[in-house]
Amino acid sequence: MTTDIAKNIFRFILLILVQVLIIQNINLSSYIILLPYVLVIILLPFELSRVTVLLISFFLGICIDYFFDSSGLHTSACTLMGFSRHYVLKFISPRDGYDVGVQPTVTDMGLAWFLSYAGTLIVIHHFYFFFIEVFRFSEFFRTFFRAILSSIGTFGLVYLIQFLFFTNRKRS
Repeated sequence: MTTDIAKNIFRFILLILVQVLIIQNINLSSYIILLPYVLVIILLPFELSRVTVLLISFFLGICIDYFFDSSGLHTSACTLMGFSRHYVLKFISPRDGYDVGVQPTVTDMGLAWFLSYAGTLIVIHHFYFFFIEVFRFSEFFRTFFRAILSSIGTFGLVYLIQFLFFTNRKRS
């Protein structure tokens, strides 16, 4: 249990640093913005209570807002993602529920499950984030296209991180 907490704290700090120091300085285009910090919320253990997930999501958003100077945009998007997580997990849960000790990773749950889980949460986060950022319907299609491309790019990066750091464990 203590090692799980330590791993999650390390992951939290590392992904914030990667977002702020590396990803923020990469400009793919104005349509693709990578936000891999959402992996912190995606990889939270199944056993966490909804309140804990919301608090972690809120704190993650505040940390990112501090560095991006975005006045609560990341905080509200992360909080929505943390709130939605319970419902997404409930909707895609296996018939027997989730096993104790299993993590929401590609290695433990499989690619199809991870795609539906992480993909849904990333799309929720990105659509909310980009539409609140623009906050006008005159740019609906541009914002929609931007949210889709950024979701695909972020999911690709999240999957790459999963592939690089979580494939060494054997699936039970």
